[in-house]
Formats: sequence, structure tokens, C-alpha cells
Amino acid sequence: MDRAASCSKVDEAIANIQFDGELVEKKLFGSGHINDTFLATFKRADGHTNKCILQRMNHKVFEKPDELMENIWSITEHLKRKIIEQGGDPRRETLSVIPTKDGKSYYQDSIGCYWRGFQFIEDAVSFDRVEKPEQFYQSAVAFGRFQNMLADYPAETLHETIPNFHNTPARLEALKKAAKEDVVGRVKDVREELEFIYKRRKDACVLMNMLERGELPLRVTHNDTKLNNVMIDNVTGKSLCVVDLDTVMPGLALNDYGDSIRFGASTAAEDEPDLSKVWLDLKLFESYTKGFLDACGDSLTEKELDMLPMGAKIMTLECGIRFLTDYIQGDTYFKIHREHHNLDRCRTQLKLVADMERKWSQMTAIVQRYRTKKAPV
Repeated sequence: MDRAASCSKVDEAIANIQFDGELVEKKLFGSGHINDTFLATFKRADGHTNKCILQRMNHKVFEKPDELMENIWSITEHLKRKIIEQGGDPRRETLSVIPTKDGKSYYQDSIGCYWRGFQFIEDAVSFDRVEKPEQFYQSAVAFGRFQNMLADYPAETLHETIPNFHNTPARLEALKKAAKEDVVGRVKDVREELEFIYKRRKDACVLMNMLERGELPLRVTHNDTKLNNVMIDNVTGKSLCVVDLDTVMPGLALNDYGDSIRFGASTAAEDEPDLSKVWLDLKLFESYTKGFLDACGDSLTEKELDMLPMGAKIMTLECGIRFLTDYIQGDTYFKIHREHHNLDRCRTQLKLVADMERKWSQMTAIVQRYRTKKAPV
């Protein structure tokens, strides 16, 4: 089914979700590549307008939208209770799912597509990339607060929307299999990258091994901790909430922290071909670490705090593994825009891993500084 056909049922979806008021306008919204998103404006009986988000979920990517929405519904309800207890505004500080007219969290239309509604968060914006360090700090506060408020949520009750998403040993085995099969004959050109990764195979397993031994707790994790998944208040410049909860599932807090460092504290774009431009910016690393730990409060264990630098390293290594696997398999997963695009992406990640190793003592010292000096957020 093509996108035009699947989006043809937008009016049907609107008619079956509990939006407040009469529809005034609907238009495509945002820059997402997975779901189709519309901004819908309604005029209420009191004369005021009400903006809402309507999304068609991509059930080719998320094959069990019912489980995905069960996760989002339960997480956001938990967050609302916490926000109210703390005197906050649940309409602005978390996503609010608008139920369907029969009380469900999603609507399945007459051609089998899945739709959902959210309240639109007014007077706030998200950024695709860091324009100033304060934004990166605020994203850290948002994801740290997310961890803090969900620390008592039973993570094991959540569904895995993407199984083994951050299972680094499984990612490594997939790379080995791809290299052995060498379906498009590219292994001869990436032996240096393979050797770099294989030398760190023990590191690739360390976090999952610690989880299996009970040394790290299972947490509710976001798993897509990009800056553009944080809403920033237009007036105060402070973070309001975390959005795009499709990949919320059980995992490690170190995954969320580490992936933020991977993309946010690098000096170059993820696909920068000139590796001389790629390194870990310790100022940005420090800014994010401070914000994250300030907002986490006492919710992280001592072992989790010990392993924060390793979280950054492993998430970066894992991403490099995924890019290299896809390159060896013929670029079948990640979209590419030029020849060797996935190989360039892999190399930036491995360069960043190597730079982290050189700066390990500094990273550790920064974490130590802020684990013992937490400020109120």
C-alpha cells in the first residue's frame, strides 16, 4: 500500500478519535520519515481553537502497533501522575494520548492502517541539531528527568517494540555472519574496520553480561535520544518533555545516555567523510553529563554511574557495527545518498570510539565530578 492510499483515510481517522471541536484545518507536519504526521486545528464550542497531532503509524516498521500504543499509554499515564504530584503541567510536560471514540489508544481504519491522536504542545519547539550548548544541556535534563520519573516503573512489563535493539553482542554476531557471507564482495575493502571492531568484542558484551548477572537494573528506556525528540519552551528555553515514544521499551539507562553522547558530543556529522574533523568534544560531554545527572537525582545505582563512559563507548561501537553490517550486505537497511555512505558512517563511529579511548581518564573524571555534585534542576 502506498503512502497516498494509506493517508486517504485521514478524515475517517479524525471522525473516530475524540478530538474536541469542529475541524478547521489539517496539514502535513514535521520532518519524520517513519510515520505520517498531520497538525489538525479544531474550533471548540467556547470559540477557542485547539491544535492536535494526528499520526498514521507505520506498521511495516512497528509490526505490533497495539503493543506499541499499550507501552505509550501506560508510560504517559505514569508520567502524568508524577508530574501532577510535583505540581507540574501534564499537558505540556508529557505527551497526552487522545483516545478513540470507543476508548482505545489507536484507531484502525477501513483499509487496515493505524492512527493515533496527541495533544499538541503549544509554545514549544524542537531542534534537529545543536545550535548552542544550552540546548544539548536541556536535552540531557529532559532525558535525565525521564529516567527519574520512570525509575519505579516495572520495565519488564513493557513490550519490546524492536527486539534486541541494543543487544550489542547480537549486533556483533550479525556483523560476523554478514562478513562471512560477503554477498556483494565488499569485505576485502573493510578489513581494517572489522579488525578494529573484533579487537573490542569483549567490550561489546560487557553491558549485556552485567544485565544478565543482575549488576545493572532493567530500566524504561527511550532508545531514540536525539535532540529533536525534546520539546524546548519558547519563552524560558528550558526543556519541557520528551516526545516520540515509539521505541520506549525495557533496556539500560546507559543506552540512552550513551547514544546521546554518541551523536551530540561529536564534533562532526554522523556521515562526515573527513575523519580529521571527528572527535569527542569534552565540553559537550561535560554539559550533557551534568544535565543528565542533575535530573536523574538519586535514581541511578552506583554501578550505573561507574559505567556511564562505557555506555557512551558501547553505543558508539554498536552504531558503527550496524553501519558496517549494512554496508557489507549491500546497503539494504539504512538509506544512502552516495556511494560508500554507510562505510563513511561506520568510520566516523569508530574514529569516535578511538577518541573516547584516548580521553577515557577525562571522561571518567567528569562523571565523577557530577555524580558527587548534583544540582537541583
